[in-house]
Amino acid sequence: MELAGITARKEDAMGFSAIAARQLDQYVGRSGFLLVDVRSPEQFREGHICGAYNLPYAQLREQMYTLPKGSVLVCYCERGGSSLKAARELSRAGYEVISVAGGLEAYHGKYLDTCNEMGSRRRKMR
Repeated sequence: MELAGITARKEDAMGFSAIAARQLDQYVGRSGFLLVDVRSPEQFREGHICGAYNLPYAQLREQMYTLPKGSVLVCYCERGGSSLKAARELSRAGYEVISVAGGLEAYHGKYLDTCNEMGSRRRKMR
């Protein structure tokens, strides 16, 4: 599947695409894409990809209407399991979705934001 010059692996049987965590940087800040972190608010506060929107998986069914249908949703979680389930549900609801295999645990890119114990933000360097 070709999305704005980026190739994602299409999972035809599931109805959505998947990318490796190393490809995530290609989607950060790009027009037409929205990064959706499906982890808990606490995990999101501890660290997330810059510009991501936090919609915990536990609230997905009740809150998916808040997501724009005109954007490709790039879902990620801690290890990839929850984002896979979220991508499946969002795809069935008519959204165009990409799931990040391996999640944040596998991500080693430059857009990870973390917060220190005082709550101030800093870029995490891996």
